[in-house]
Amino acid sequence: MLTQLNSSPSGEGGPAKSVKAGEVLKLGILGLGEGRSTISAALTSEKWELKTICDANEEMCKQRAKEFDFQHYTTSYQDMLDDKEIDVIAIYTPDHLHAEHVKQALLHNKHVVCTKPFIDDLSDANDLLKVAEKSGKRVFVGQSSRFFEPAKRQRKDFEAGLLGDLITIESHYHADHRWFLKKGWALKQSFKWLYGGLSHPADFIRWYLPNIEEVMGYGMLSANGAKEGLKNHDTMHFIFKASDGRIARVSGAYTGPTQPASRDSGMSVILRCTEGASQADYHELRYSVTDKTGEERVVRWGDDVMKHYFRFEGQSHHAGEYQNYLDYFADSINENFTAYPDLKEGIGTIALLQAMDKSLETGLPVKIADILSSFNISKELLK
Repeated sequence: MLTQLNSSPSGEGGPAKSVKAGEVLKLGILGLGEGRSTISAALTSEKWELKTICDANEEMCKQRAKEFDFQHYTTSYQDMLDDKEIDVIAIYTPDHLHAEHVKQALLHNKHVVCTKPFIDDLSDANDLLKVAEKSGKRVFVGQSSRFFEPAKRQRKDFEAGLLGDLITIESHYHADHRWFLKKGWALKQSFKWLYGGLSHPADFIRWYLPNIEEVMGYGMLSANGAKEGLKNHDTMHFIFKASDGRIARVSGAYTGPTQPASRDSGMSVILRCTEGASQADYHELRYSVTDKTGEERVVRWGDDVMKHYFRFEGQSHHAGEYQNYLDYFADSINENFTAYPDLKEGIGTIALLQAMDKSLETGLPVKIADILSSFNISKELLK
């Protein structure tokens, strides 16, 4: 039997609950597949109280309720929207539902965490910008890779000036995801590794080089992908150019064997700067740096940190990153600062991904401004 919730009458608007500095925030989670990591994160954090979890699939609700011994669930999103005790809704539904789910949360006076990619259609962007501004609520995009230990350390060193000024950045996400091809939805025309995989390294580029103005890329469907019936590119390489002339490189390959982890990383970010360089290797929990003094260091984290990030079977769920970004978002609400990536940055990243997609189709360079203007989105609004 479905757990019953105490809900106020349905309706948009209404007074928002004020949040005091340092107050524990109440969270609702929508979508309990990827949302599994956020359940663990919220239950472990001292900054959050998990209020309700929600999924359209009641069996999934029951599964998570049993797994986490948390019985407050519903199959109705409206139940969570109507609960005025909930401060924040975290959204992990399929990409094409994000825009409407985010909009409804904002209209019901909730702050929002939304997984990447933020939205799948830029025609929703202007509406979301207006609704968010009117609501006064915050939207945070869960680009989780920024919140993994090597990436955090790399960013800290860069911001401390240990490497000098950025010359160029390169990032990749290479993985043997042939097992994905056994899932029916992965063979649909709508599934693209560009959004499901390359959104991670593309976000790293935007983190350090936000003013990208043009992208050029080539893609192909590998023999493995074609054999299994994959519809879109599974191997891609891109060059980005920023407005100040700096360039960056991103690549992705998803349906073939990879190098041993001791030799290579499935996901890496390399900064090449005026006085040093650094490399953050994702799953390997490895960070290498040559700073401006010429000192070379390799940092590795042990089992305790590994257990913080990977709490379930294997490395397909990485709840520690979600914990890190949820706590960061809580601080932004309580201390009144902007948590990035925010709504505007999330829209900018989708514009970049759509420019990448168009370049794959045309074989030509694509300007980000042209993508934005085609949807009547002002570039100035995203600064």
